[in-house]
Amino acid sequence: MTPEIIGSDFLKQKYDIPERPEDKERKIEKKKSEPFHLSQEVNKAIGRHETRTGEKVSQKPSERIRTYLDRLENVFMPRKLENHPDFNRQERNLELLKNSIFDRCVTKLEDVPDSYLERQLRERGLSGDYAQASEKDKQELKYQNLEPVLRDQQASLEQWIDYFGSTDSNYMPIALKYWVFREITSLQEYDKDNHKFPKREQEKNSTGKKVNITVNKFPDLNQEALGYVLNAIQNKYQGKAPELEYDIAQTERENFQKFLQGENFAKLYAWSIELINPIPEHLLKITDGKWIKYQKGSSHRPLVDSIRRKGTGWCTAGENTAKTQLNAGEFYVYYSLDDESKPTIPRIAIRMEGGNIGEIRGIGYKQNMDPFIDATDVLKNKLDEKDTNENPIFSDKELYLKKDHDMRFLTQIENKTKKSQQLTKEDRTFLYEIDSQIQGFGYQKDPRIAEIREQRNQENDMLDIFECTKEQIAYNINEVNENTKAYIGQWNTEIFQKLKHYSNIKHLYESFPEEKIFMLTLETNPETNTSALAKESLKNQNIYLSDWGENILHKTEFSKEKQKYNLVRFAVHELGFPNGATTEEIYQKANELGLELCPAEVGPHLRLKYHGGEWMLIAMKQILDRDGSLRVFSLCSSRDRLELRADSAEPSERWDSDVELVFVLRKLGSKTL
Repeated sequence: MTPEIIGSDFLKQKYDIPERPEDKERKIEKKKSEPFHLSQEVNKAIGRHETRTGEKVSQKPSERIRTYLDRLENVFMPRKLENHPDFNRQERNLELLKNSIFDRCVTKLEDVPDSYLERQLRERGLSGDYAQASEKDKQELKYQNLEPVLRDQQASLEQWIDYFGSTDSNYMPIALKYWVFREITSLQEYDKDNHKFPKREQEKNSTGKKVNITVNKFPDLNQEALGYVLNAIQNKYQGKAPELEYDIAQTERENFQKFLQGENFAKLYAWSIELINPIPEHLLKITDGKWIKYQKGSSHRPLVDSIRRKGTGWCTAGENTAKTQLNAGEFYVYYSLDDESKPTIPRIAIRMEGGNIGEIRGIGYKQNMDPFIDATDVLKNKLDEKDTNENPIFSDKELYLKKDHDMRFLTQIENKTKKSQQLTKEDRTFLYEIDSQIQGFGYQKDPRIAEIREQRNQENDMLDIFECTKEQIAYNINEVNENTKAYIGQWNTEIFQKLKHYSNIKHLYESFPEEKIFMLTLETNPETNTSALAKESLKNQNIYLSDWGENILHKTEFSKEKQKYNLVRFAVHELGFPNGATTEEIYQKANELGLELCPAEVGPHLRLKYHGGEWMLIAMKQILDRDGSLRVFSLCSSRDRLELRADSAEPSERWDSDVELVFVLRKLGSKTL
């Protein structure tokens, strides 16, 4: 292909946008796009040429662009200097070019909108924490989260400059190099979900200057897909038909022809990346493989090299991101076998933060597990692994998986709400935390929950969730009858005495949905029938066991068979003590009301099954600790860690009126744990 075919006329056609006659007729006040041959970059190249040679360049557009292309070609492939044969002009030129391009194209930290970081934190359930942070801490958060990402953005652009300066790209006419690079600098990395390259965004800063605000990387360099696109462009200008594989569907062939006709690089490149799947389906069907562990603090290069250009969509393909992640903890990748039966195909990533799981990602839609690997036990078996001391490696796996599920589900509901789409019953049951509390990665409650609820008609949602009519919801004790399905109102022992006779009532709230009444049936695990096994189960679920909790756990008797305990919880004031009461007074009043003390095993069994983090005491016969004090189990949490502790509960110990205690009752229709 000669430069005359893909050269000056090609670029003039691509970037010279004349004013349309209809614009004048309609008197549209629109600034005319500057023709490419009169652009600043072309003017600078001509100025350098005229100064160096003393020759005037013609004003003909094709000649002006040809001069610019000659200048650009000399940057990438400079001639050797006779007087300095060892001086690497290309390296010097590329370094200068990089600095200029980075300054112009790479987003600067101070230009990233605060809304971007807030959105990222929001989707992880961390926006409540961010809202309470000081300005100094917010800036530090911004630096920690964005600096590695922006360095990866720069690296994603640098790969293109290095490629254009290498002999691997010598097959490309310089005009095509310019075209590709100009298009690349206007695009973001590939969006696998929407099958396109989104445009990069700009906005005016406080000084009125237009600045880049996109945080995402530039498109990845896929040499095979790029070669496919450029070969089609060259064939077009030589009057040849594009060479398409035999198995491409007719609709896809028509799409390619349409994109080629318009010479739309972004769509052609996206089409080619989809066509040239980095992981062919026949390899996706192979799920045998090997887990490889990358040690904390180790070199990031082996990890990056093993996943780059494999279509994973993982941010770890960025060098600086990978380096930051490995500094924070170990990184596990599962590689399935390739055509040579070697484990090189990345399928699952587990990123650790210290001793906890930071992230689990697959290569499927939205980085979920792909359907082939999801049908296996590869991930489950890995998460069940133990170290040489028989301690679980991933002790927080259940908590992580719930948090990850909840944040993804909540984001889906948020997106539906923004688009005014109908929420399903499953969506609403989750949103109102009917079956379990929504858990995120922050220490504060995710504010999106309240925000979305405020936009809903809660009464209508209740009727759908509870599967009842308005008449079947009682808001005071006088409205309760045999048709009642839900009670929402005041809670005390008098109301409890009446409600416990109505097994048809399945939903109990002091106020919906914030204050759910704690009344449930606990089923014990018959395999956890000793204190040693209970301690091991708590450890496996990453539940903290305090020193005093462990002390009385060793003295706790466990049933050898499965037991069912109907549990109910009351605050001290709900038992009739508005000013607080002693342990002895509370136990005596509970006995009068028909409540029983819990067997001690209720404490550890309830902690293993109940994921609420609120503090509560187990009303039980006190156990003498090693120092001679009487203690009972207590459930609580510290940040996102569930805990089982033991509190002093001498008969004369006085409790505040808002302290809550769990009791056993004989018969009650309630939810089972």
